[in-house]
Amino acid sequence: MAYSPIEEHGVIGNTRTIALSCTDGTIDWLCYPHFDSPSVFAAILDDEKGGYFRISPVRPDFDYKQMYWPDTNILVSRFLSSDGVSEVVDFMPISANESCPRHPVVRMAKAVRGSVRLRMECIPAFNFARDDHTVRIDGRRALFESKDLNLELLANRDLEVRDNGCFIEFTLHQEESAVFLLQEASDAGSASEFTRDQAQQMLDETTRYWQRWLAQCTYAGRWRETVNRSALMLKLLTFKPTGAIIAAPTCSLPEALGGERNWDYRYAWIRDAAFTLYALMRIGFADEAAAFMAWVEQRCGELNPDGSLQIMYGIDGRHDLTEHILDHLKGYRGAKPVRIGNAAFSQFQMDIYGELMDTVYLFNKYGSPISYDLWKQLTRLVDYVCVHWREPDEGIWEVRGGRKNFVYSLVMCWVAIDRALRLAAKRSFPADNERWIKVRDEIYEFIMEHGWSKKLRAFVQHTDCETLDAANMIMPLVFFLSPTDPRLLHTIDAVNQPPHKGGLVSDSLVYRYNAADSIDGLSGQEGTFNICTFWLVEALTRAGRFDKPRLTQARLMFEKMLSYGNHLGLFAEEIGPQGEALGNFPQAFTHLSLISAAFNLNRALEGWR
Repeated sequence: MAYSPIEEHGVIGNTRTIALSCTDGTIDWLCYPHFDSPSVFAAILDDEKGGYFRISPVRPDFDYKQMYWPDTNILVSRFLSSDGVSEVVDFMPISANESCPRHPVVRMAKAVRGSVRLRMECIPAFNFARDDHTVRIDGRRALFESKDLNLELLANRDLEVRDNGCFIEFTLHQEESAVFLLQEASDAGSASEFTRDQAQQMLDETTRYWQRWLAQCTYAGRWRETVNRSALMLKLLTFKPTGAIIAAPTCSLPEALGGERNWDYRYAWIRDAAFTLYALMRIGFADEAAAFMAWVEQRCGELNPDGSLQIMYGIDGRHDLTEHILDHLKGYRGAKPVRIGNAAFSQFQMDIYGELMDTVYLFNKYGSPISYDLWKQLTRLVDYVCVHWREPDEGIWEVRGGRKNFVYSLVMCWVAIDRALRLAAKRSFPADNERWIKVRDEIYEFIMEHGWSKKLRAFVQHTDCETLDAANMIMPLVFFLSPTDPRLLHTIDAVNQPPHKGGLVSDSLVYRYNAADSIDGLSGQEGTFNICTFWLVEALTRAGRFDKPRLTQARLMFEKMLSYGNHLGLFAEEIGPQGEALGNFPQAFTHLSLISAAFNLNRALEGWR
């Protein structure tokens, strides 16, 4: 089985886990039952032993298309051949009343035109293909038993054992269907088959759930469907039992083919989650913010001995995310090592306090007023920033080449104190105003003196260096600088040059930094970073409210960036040299920054009418 390109996938989910389903009808990634559980299907990381669940035509000469059911996360894969047209509807049932406690994956195959012969293969590989399993078939039920997890596959037709999995070939005539349900096996056993009526009921409930959720969206500007798709994707990345929000549902999809930049993103970063909530609140979704605030309040009760937060946690709040290498897996198209866990959990990153305080400030303003008890926890974090802001850190890009005074981290330290002061004033909370104001202003002056390069006439990656960093495009977005401040405009212009002229932009796509000049401690190159492209769009947009050519450039850059999304409007972390998706997929960073850029760009364009 050849590796399907990352961009050839859609996703389905139930706010507990996510499966990747390829255009050829193969589910080649599923961690079960939760985002950070071991994988059941991981063929995307090893096409021989990773495991997969495929429904596709027997004939090899077919074309395929994919779409989402309108305003839902229900995925339709369509196969077109000379015999006829068939389709597979993939979804994970979800409803307001939690009617599916074992969180199944449902696949409904149907002949739309003509008569088509299809093949179904379900070959799990438990625990990242490390655990053996047995298969037992009882008519229309297959039972897969492993050391720590038992799954069952129910169907509306008889199944056969093959290759440590189950298999069936069947012919469907027009309007006929076959249905399959994969779920955790219960101790008491299950019904011996799964009917079309049961599948249809689950489909109807799931459709209503997603459409009702999306109906809360207040965005009505340009690119509405694109914004809606990104919102639906961000909702999929929330973990309903705790309120945590993951960065991406996959691990070890490479930032460069064959390279070592392969990470596990199935965890809750304070930074990513805070940005995600900003994007969702911007367009009317407040419930997710309230759930995340409850999760944050719990983490604030578990601070490190020095009073700091970790940069990331497990979705259940666990602190230890020790990184392991899976040597037995080949990696996506040979990209090794395959990593699970993430050693960055122990890194020192000062920027997280700014992103968190900015989100708390906005939640208090647009969501619900925060409690006094949460405020007292937050003041401890602000005091921590006041003491430690001068210390070098690993920064937003989680470098593994040594700590530096990253300008982005310093800006976010300023944001943390600034938002705390604003929140205290708005709510009349008790605060150490004199000290906070003094430190906030010290940080500002330090950035202006040590984060600015007179040679480049731009803000740089870290103090006293001559390297650009696209993360500094955040400055006008967090109101650190006016969008028309000459220093900011010079920085935008410096970044917005091609790499051979010292910049970071390649035909509207933005590298986060020059990997050859940076100190990230890793070998090899990487693609352009999608969040940086949208940050540059937004920086140009804000400057463009007073300078129409910049606004025109922002719109063109935004439209070009959208063209790099896949056929469903989904994005990974990066774009490769041939326009391919790179990195974990789909990526919260990309979709949240898309929403923010669309919101502000649309508003600016309306202002120029």
